Amino acid sequence: MSLDERFETAAVEVKNISKLPTNEELLELYALFKQATVGDIDTQRPGMLDRKGRAKWDAWNGKKGTSQNAAKEAYVDYVNKIIQKYK
Repeated sequence: MSLDERFETAAVEVKNISKLPTNEELLELYALFKQATVGDIDTQRPGMLDRKGRAKWDAWNGKKGTSQNAAKEAYVDYVNKIIQKYK
């Protein structure tokens, strides 16, 4: 199975876990997914009143410089850990 196929499969499987991951886990999933699909962040940081948006922006910005393929690998590995933890 190719990296892209494993990535797409992981993206579907993570939606089917029985328990909601922690906020930190969700932010990591979000950041890896965005880095894998978009690449380095290209938007300005949200304002102080948008706490959720800022947290997501900060998480994604923390992946800056990671190649899209490396982010896909990391995402697949992280999803597998999450699935094992919450199955």
